[in-house]
Amino acid sequence: MSILVGNDTRVLVQGITGNEGQFHTRQMRDYGTKIVAGVTPGKGGQDVDGTPVFDTVSEGVAQTGANASIIFVPPAFSADAILEAAEAGIELIVCLTEGIPVNDMLAIRKHLDSVGIKLIGPNTPGLISPGKCKLGVMAGYIHQPGHIGIISRSGTLTYEVVHQLTSLGIGQSTCVGIGGDQIIGLSFSDLLLLFEQDPDTKGIILIGEIGGSAEEEAAQVIADHISKPVVAFIAGQTAPPGRRMGHAGAIISGGSGTAAAKIEALQSTGVGVAESPAHIGELMAESLIR
Repeated sequence: MSILVGNDTRVLVQGITGNEGQFHTRQMRDYGTKIVAGVTPGKGGQDVDGTPVFDTVSEGVAQTGANASIIFVPPAFSADAILEAAEAGIELIVCLTEGIPVNDMLAIRKHLDSVGIKLIGPNTPGLISPGKCKLGVMAGYIHQPGHIGIISRSGTLTYEVVHQLTSLGIGQSTCVGIGGDQIIGLSFSDLLLLFEQDPDTKGIILIGEIGGSAEEEAAQVIADHISKPVVAFIAGQTAPPGRRMGHAGAIISGGSGTAAAKIEALQSTGVGVAESPAHIGELMAESLIR
């Protein structure tokens, strides 16, 4: 099994006729993802390599039964694209776009929470259930089907950890990049609970970074609800206070959001925290043996 995406996921691509949309649609389809529709306003009736293009998401859903959407749309139009997908009844929305205004995302989160629709991102590489479905820009060939769930705020570190696990012969159930913006959809805490409920996931890796309180909140969820072994790494341990490092959400302010505070919170719940990203895979392997 896996979480969020699998063999039954039917994907609609918003912005499919742009260069980025076309390229990654081909990559996802070649991986085995069921791409059933695309949407670009004004280009309905066309196709991209045989995938039909519609003017609206609702039309695409009605014609193809799409239940997930991935968004390759510029920041100025991404908020509307997310809301359009939600109003069309899409169950899972993945938004890769970086730079959506915070005020727009606040309104989107309020709406999506009220109707129970799941959002991954924005500013995410996407997610993948190896051997089943890829929604995003991850390099599918480094992944291997298996039993470790990965939740990460860093795309680059996700690829490093996946490579380590695969090299050790340890496969993954689902890997999720939650996104690096200040306001995102599903959080560490949300995904931890989904992995806890997935019988095929035997262990969980959490890759966090400085800024915000998501990792501390995840530590409380782990203490209260997670029975499976969890391994973590916190990036940005040498970052100076007040300076944004990489992601909009990766900023220490007012003495909060430090790597030390996050590491302490996780370790207090029994989570093994790797000192270096190079040791995450080995630490997960050791945790599975205990």
